[in-house]
Order: sequence, then structure tokens, then C-alpha cells
Amino acid sequence: MTHTHPRFDDITDDALAARLAARLADKDAAVRRLAVIEAADLEDEAWLPLLADVLRHDTDADVRLTAAQRLSAWDTIEVVDALCAALADTDTPTRDAAANSLTALKDPAAGERLLPHLADADTFARAALLRALRELRLTNAAGPALAALSDASPEVRREAVGVLGWLRHANALPQLTQLARDDDSADVRHAAVGALGFATDDSVLGPLIHALSDDEWRVREEAAATLGKLRLAASRDALESALADDYWQVTLQAARALGRLRDAASTHAVAELLTFPVSNVRKEAALALGELGNADALAVLEAALGDGDPEVRKAARIAIAQISERHASHSGR
Repeated sequence: MTHTHPRFDDITDDALAARLAARLADKDAAVRRLAVIEAADLEDEAWLPLLADVLRHDTDADVRLTAAQRLSAWDTIEVVDALCAALADTDTPTRDAAANSLTALKDPAAGERLLPHLADADTFARAALLRALRELRLTNAAGPALAALSDASPEVRREAVGVLGWLRHANALPQLTQLARDDDSADVRHAAVGALGFATDDSVLGPLIHALSDDEWRVREEAAATLGKLRLAASRDALESALADDYWQVTLQAARALGRLRDAASTHAVAELLTFPVSNVRKEAALALGELGNADALAVLEAALGDGDPEVRKAARIAIAQISERHASHSGR
């Protein structure tokens, strides 16, 4: 079997290989780009070395961009290495496409190929590599991610927080709590506050309550959401104060968190939200009252059955049924 391109050795269709080889060598970049698409659409691993070669060496940015996009479905070593190399491409869209394709990796073994690239990568590439590592949950990524928490780039620090959060890396909690309090980037503080949700004790209570007063509303919103996940009883007073936040998104998450605490003492504070101007908050307040289970809330929930938003009315019905069922079961004992 004779082929005109050295990367076609594993391809069994001579005619197809010859045709695509000619098109990939065409002087017209548009022809080469269409050939990349055709080769990728074959969904045959035999073509991957060729596509990786195009990504590394084609002189046209649009052709390289197309290769970077089309390689997102593959986890082979050659593809991963080519995508990592493309993070340093001179063309910004190609770099972005390579970064996005790397986040599609599902095979931990392929993810291991990312780790060596972290040492020599620039800021953009380090952030992209850490983002790709996040959902792979590679134990070996913990060390590089811990080191990256002190990176000069907030983008890199944010992605490192994500890796450690997905790994639920307990040894990172001291650094994460410090970032949640003190980092000068709101994006990093936001990520760190969310990552504290894997804690298994109340050691993060102080930093999370502190975050409820952060200058950035997204950080306050995330702090309320994280406290709701952890269900720390000692956070009730701080969450009730957060109900008065200037941003309704924070108020909503605080109401949801109070519902998860299931402390009936919060009933009155949450019930006041049933007249809140934003219907999403009224809906969340009704659901939280159902979780709190206090029969004292039945009157305001019945009034909410006349709310102008059907989702609020539905939430009120659910809450009323939840409270009534709970008290019926208690009285039957």
C-alpha cells in the first residue's frame, strides 16, 4: 500500500487517503479546512495523528482552529499533546478552542498528559490546563493545584481552587479559607467560598459568615449557598441577616439555606419574604417555610395562594401540604 502522506499508515482506504492527502496539501486554506472537517467526521482513530499534525503545523489559523475544535471528541495521547501545544498558538481563537477541547477530556489516563505541561506553560495555558483537570479528579493534580493557589494570576488561582474543590482535598482547606477571606480577586474569593462546601466540620463557619459581608454580591450569594449545603446550625443568625441583602440573589440563597437548616425559629424572618417584590424570592421563601415545618406559617402560605405568579402559588401549595403532613404524622403518634 502506498500513500502520499506519512501519517496515513494505518488507513486502509487507499483512495480516500490519497484524496484527503491531496486536499490537506492544497495551497488553498479553505480546501484544507474542509478536508480537516471531512477527516474528523469519519470518526476513525486512524485519522487522529494526521489531524493532530495539522493542528501543530498548518500555516493557516482557520485550519488550525478547525482542527482544535474537531479534536474535542478524542482522548488519545497524540491529540492531548497537540491540544496542549496549541495553548501557545499565536492565534487567540485557536488557543481558546484548544482550551475548550481539553475540558472535554473524560479519560483520567489522558488527563495525566496535562500535568507535565503545567511547569512550562504561560498564564493562559496554566489556567486552561487546570480547568481541564478539574472534573477528571486526578489525585496527582492536587500537588500542582496547591502550588498554583499562590500563582500571580487570579485566573490560575481560580482554576486551581476548582481542581481542589472537585478533589475534596482536605489539606487545602486552610489555603482555601484564606483565599475566601483575603484574595484581591472577587472571582477567586467566589470560587474558594464555593469550594469550602466539601468541609466535613464547622471549621469553615467563620470564613463563610465573613463572606456574607463581602463587597462582591456574587461572593455573598455563594457563601449563603455553601452554608445551605453544609447545614451548619450556627449560621442561622448570619443567614437571617443576609435576607436583607441589597441583592435579591443573595436573599434567595439565604432563604433556601435557612430552609435546609430546618430551624423553626427562622419562620417569621422567612415568612416576611412572601411579599418580596421579586417572585423568585417569594417562591423560595414558600418552599423554605415548607422545610421549616412550622404550622405558624400556614396563614401566610394560604394568603400566598393568591399570588400573581403561578410558581409562587405552586410553591405555597407544596409547603402547605408538607407542613400539614408533618403535623398530621406527629399528632397521630
